[in-house]
Amino acid sequence: MTIPRLSVLAFIISAQLAGAALAAGAALAADAAPARHAITHEDVWLMKRLGAPQPSPDGRWAVFAVTDPAYDSKEQWSDLWIKSLTDDTPARRLTFSKGGEGALNWSPDSKQLIFIAKRDGDEAGQIYRIDIAGGGEAQRLTTLTLGARTPKFSPDGKQILFVSDLFPGNVSEDDVKQTAKQRKERKYSARAYESFPPRYFDKWLDDKQVRLFVMDAAIGARPRDLLSGTTLAAMAGFGGGQGDEGQSLDAIWAPDGKSIVFAAATNRDELARNSAYTQIFSVPAAGGDTTRLTADKRSYGSLKFSADGKTLFALTEAEEAGKVYDVSRLASFSWPLRSAAPAILTAALDRSIGRYALPAGSNRVLFSYEHAGLEQLHSIGYNGADLRDEPSLPTGAIGALNAGGKAVVGLWESSVNPPEVYAFGNGAPKRLTAFNTERAATIDWQAPEHFWFKASDGRMIHNMVIKPAGFDPAKKYPLFAVIHGGAANMWRDQFVLRWNYHLLARPGYVVLLTDYKGSTGYGEEFARAIQGDPLKGPADEINEAVDEAIKKYDYIDSGKLAAGGASYGGHLANWLQATTTRYKAIVSHAGEMDLIMQWGTSDSIWGREVNSGGPVWGEQAVWREQSPVLQGGNHAKGTGFTTPILISVGELDYRVPANNALMNFATQQRLNVPSKLIVFPDENHWILKGENSRYFYNEVHGWLAKYLK
Repeated sequence: MTIPRLSVLAFIISAQLAGAALAAGAALAADAAPARHAITHEDVWLMKRLGAPQPSPDGRWAVFAVTDPAYDSKEQWSDLWIKSLTDDTPARRLTFSKGGEGALNWSPDSKQLIFIAKRDGDEAGQIYRIDIAGGGEAQRLTTLTLGARTPKFSPDGKQILFVSDLFPGNVSEDDVKQTAKQRKERKYSARAYESFPPRYFDKWLDDKQVRLFVMDAAIGARPRDLLSGTTLAAMAGFGGGQGDEGQSLDAIWAPDGKSIVFAAATNRDELARNSAYTQIFSVPAAGGDTTRLTADKRSYGSLKFSADGKTLFALTEAEEAGKVYDVSRLASFSWPLRSAAPAILTAALDRSIGRYALPAGSNRVLFSYEHAGLEQLHSIGYNGADLRDEPSLPTGAIGALNAGGKAVVGLWESSVNPPEVYAFGNGAPKRLTAFNTERAATIDWQAPEHFWFKASDGRMIHNMVIKPAGFDPAKKYPLFAVIHGGAANMWRDQFVLRWNYHLLARPGYVVLLTDYKGSTGYGEEFARAIQGDPLKGPADEINEAVDEAIKKYDYIDSGKLAAGGASYGGHLANWLQATTTRYKAIVSHAGEMDLIMQWGTSDSIWGREVNSGGPVWGEQAVWREQSPVLQGGNHAKGTGFTTPILISVGELDYRVPANNALMNFATQQRLNVPSKLIVFPDENHWILKGENSRYFYNEVHGWLAKYLK
């Protein structure tokens, strides 16, 4: 067909106008798109922090805490939000208070929510109840001197189970008040101990005794102490797991509401010379003596009943004598209990179960485990058969997982996607919230690149590489090998505060994250491989990982290498400084210098003794041969302390006490090694305050720039 000349002209003009319009539209779109920038400390610190979502029993709602952080803790807010699980309406705020709420628990009819909060007038956390269906302000249900923890509604919704404490010799709340008054008024400040440990992370422990209480779900109801006077509570070694708020007892209601099932240890008085074995017990809700339900040397926790009440599930560790690590496996018992021996459902899976959920209407357990930087979703039948991979996101890690009715919700995040609430278990994971997505979209960052290599000891070693903003593969970049703590830990593709990968890389560094032997996520033998070889073997693999990265990536400048880490990563950083001169700079936070000193001053000693093959007064050479400080004079061998080192520590750190950092700095100064010591008087094992964190990152960047740029 022939097009008339005028039509051709009109067509050309029209096309030109359309092209101009498209170009203008593209320009407008470019202008509208957020400008991407290199990550800042403000980006890291001010991202919203989401707590584990708790779905309602009817599967219609999920409630979760959202912290709106600030550099000044007085300006920080934390509130509960609620999200419909049946439609796409946005989440809405449920509470409006600065103090924050935790330990959420729904009533069986999904109409009420109880939680722990410390509000005006509260000297300790108390139980509050809010009417989700009817609205209104939250009501305080307890006014206990020592507060309350982990409340749970009974199956009929008429009673509440919770954990609290008593002072020795107390039998009532009046006794507790009187003892608290006497202790506040006493004129001496000494602490006295007759059992180990005397302290935990950043707290000196006290003599409070953990107890289970039950009360009617009503204002002014009188709590009933279920454990005082029982055979179990009278045992010298009775207790629960130690946490920041005191000891915890993992306790749940039995399906009929007539008893409480809980996990507790009976040998806490042996912690200086043995592992604690956490067994399962029950106690009548109306009062009476306890019954021991398991009789082995395993440890149990994360207790849950199936929706039909016929199966009790738990996570369990074998606590194998003489071993430093046990895989956490999924166990089940028929209920009512017919045998004290559990069925180990994941016996054939050589991975630790991280978290699990029991959706109603299913005979399958949904669970996650970590592997090679990821934590994804899997399932297995109640009978331990038919292990499956469930739909998961291809990157990142699941950070929480809970079921309510048929609904399963949790948190998912990656290093370039800060945490959001997701729905799982019914097809592809679905994002339900967007608290951080807009801010994250403005940051110039890339997902980590994964690679494996075969180490000289024959093990396959997994690594992740983080590239800086504005990365150009044609350029050369210094390499910063960052070492994870643990050692029973794994580098995860997740958004982190304390050693944020992208913030460390920001000045123009490639960050290398290596899962050396001793890491989790690769099976029990891999995690146990550091036994008798706590520092040298893992450090050798880090050096080999650096070699492999240099060979694999042309953009790495092999002449500009640095290494650093915190906690066990700090131990390895100190070892690297003592045994190689290949790095231009070292960063060590909360790192040990002397295995013997660390054994004697930390809040955990038995595992260190097992790892080194015996007590410090024995013949095991590892105590001396793998203490970094004793390698400092090896200059004749071409090693010893010469690399410039930045040393930092929290003065309140009782896990790796500050004497390690002081010894480190003294050694460096004695040998005239360029070194800097930073002490945070108000921090513990981690740097948790905003301005302290900002200062720390600036110091790390400054130290690396001084020796790498």
